[in-house]
Amino acid sequence: MKERWLYSWALGSISFGGASLLIPLYIVELGASTVELGILAATAALIGAPGAIVFGRLANRVDHRRPLVVITLATVAIFLAAIPLLSSVTAVIVANAVIWLVVSSIAPVLTMLVVDDAPESAWSERIGVLNKYQGYGWAGGLVLGTIWPFVGGQLVGEEAVTRALFWVFALSAGMSVIGAIRSLPRPDPSAHVTSERKIRKVARLLSTSNRGIKGTAFVFSPNRLYWTTRQFHPRRLLNRINPALATYLVAAVLFFTGFAVFWAPLPLFLTETGFDSEEVFALYLASSLASAVLYEGVGTFASRYDVRLLQSGALAVRGVLFPGTALVAGLGAVTLGFGAAGVGLAAIGLTWAVIAVVGTAIVTRLAPRNVRGEVLGVYTALGAIAGGIGGVLGGWVATFGYGVAFGVAGGLVLLGAVLVLSLRALSKESHATEPRPDTDASRVDTAVPTSTSEGSENRAG
Repeated sequence: MKERWLYSWALGSISFGGASLLIPLYIVELGASTVELGILAATAALIGAPGAIVFGRLANRVDHRRPLVVITLATVAIFLAAIPLLSSVTAVIVANAVIWLVVSSIAPVLTMLVVDDAPESAWSERIGVLNKYQGYGWAGGLVLGTIWPFVGGQLVGEEAVTRALFWVFALSAGMSVIGAIRSLPRPDPSAHVTSERKIRKVARLLSTSNRGIKGTAFVFSPNRLYWTTRQFHPRRLLNRINPALATYLVAAVLFFTGFAVFWAPLPLFLTETGFDSEEVFALYLASSLASAVLYEGVGTFASRYDVRLLQSGALAVRGVLFPGTALVAGLGAVTLGFGAAGVGLAAIGLTWAVIAVVGTAIVTRLAPRNVRGEVLGVYTALGAIAGGIGGVLGGWVATFGYGVAFGVAGGLVLLGAVLVLSLRALSKESHATEPRPDTDASRVDTAVPTSTSEGSENRAG
């Protein structure tokens, strides 16, 4: 695979990663309420699903793929350049929705670009390479957001430093447009992935993969949803969902909702606590990096130990950490406040690595083989819906106090943990069978997800 175009995509990913937190911080500067932050998060979590389906269908024609990638990068550049000129919170929320519509929608197109002209044996590697570049770019955006106030303050002054950062990210996206036009591949139309067998293989690779840095920034992945629902048959699926699987899916709705309730008001909470924008960027980066570091080890660990206990334990720890981290972050006026909040958010990131990898393994084991891909698509879709509901709920509950919001978030996660712990049949299955090659969640090094959410995890908007 020619990798030159991936450098351009990585450059564009810098702007995506930076915008994921810069936009929420900007509407906080404009005076946004927790409800408006919740709406910002919810629209970003939900809007990618229809967009991915539309873009994916358009990309079935090879000659549409290059324009779709270029349009995505150009749209991000234009809207990031325009946002600092807006003074209305509502207008920024709309602009943010447009950005995440195109960014989320382009994921299936990128997957087609990397697998179409490759032998099936190389698909896993190519998807991993794509997401490695994207993941490093995403992290680069968070790093740039962390150091920019120190550099930008000297160049443009303290009052303009936030707006100038938007233009820096817009420039990054604009440069990626030029690079993409010059370097995007032109796959052979005859090699396009069209057969049901190939579609199922792509869906399995995406659904049983590690996520890396960007995966920690999304609750749900439109890319996974697109591929796993290409062959979707609702009636057949409903007839094959067993009680254990249904219980786990209910648990997933609870804990995904809890995750979104926590992340939605967090930027405003941290800002009001006394943290500067560079410190908020650093805290989110700590959470993302902690998840990325643990993914590979968790995949191996999950194939050897009781996934029921691993998942319920990780959820229980996270459920306690949500209000606990908020409590220690409240010490922001004290020197120890930033360090304590950093440790807490890093620990939250570690739990996400366990939850993401083990959760996919659980769904894969519980789902009947002939509808496994469709069940994974439903799991992904439920994450999207829960992320949207949780974003709005988190913003609204925070109007009664941040402690209430983070308590509700932790409570929902703990309820999900209890349901997972009740699935004793899963423990018996874990000990009775060895992991199959197609269900090993550690097989593919993938950074996508996908939201404010965990497959979108700690993306704030």
